[in-house]
Amino acid sequence: MSQFFDIHPDNPQPRLVRRAVELLRAGEVIAYPTDSSYALGCLVGDKAAMERIRRIRRLEDKHNFTLVCRDLSEIAAYAKVDNTAFRLLKTYTPGPYTFIFKATHEVPRRLQHPKRKTIGIRVPDHRVTQALLDELGEPLMSSTLILPGESLPLNDPEEIRERLEHELGAVIAAGACSPEPTTVVDMTAEVPEVLRQGQGEIEALA
Repeated sequence: MSQFFDIHPDNPQPRLVRRAVELLRAGEVIAYPTDSSYALGCLVGDKAAMERIRRIRRLEDKHNFTLVCRDLSEIAAYAKVDNTAFRLLKTYTPGPYTFIFKATHEVPRRLQHPKRKTIGIRVPDHRVTQALLDELGEPLMSSTLILPGESLPLNDPEEIRERLEHELGAVIAAGACSPEPTTVVDMTAEVPEVLRQGQGEIEALA
């Protein structure tokens, strides 16, 4: 049965943040809030936890997982970012965007798109997410919390606990998030391509 941490959205309690990170390091999957919607997260190198996320969401092997990073300096280790892309990232991060890049060799192959060798990168603008990442000291491997057969992410932490209490190590409750997922932008071609319009504005990207 999952633990339930009621964390303040603007002033996250360090003790609860540390406990959530301890669970991640013990191989658990957590549900946590972001600036777009709730997401599922685990350690980047934890194959068993990643497979649990696949089972929860019933994901095919072509699904692009996302690395949720603290800041732009962390992104360069995992994604091949040129100067033009870096300037765009500087404009739109932190924020409700997922950017698809060619992955570097630092990204485990099982996290990459099997044919395109890409990875999603995200820097959320949410105090709880940032507190988790700061305590963890590395990116979270993540996927939007959309259950099979549903079109929108789960948004209510109480509902998340009720529906997934036997699948998760913890639910990080920090109030309701936006019902919309991130805007997804493919950065692997010369011109950025918006693959999914979500919460983020796309006028300058389209």
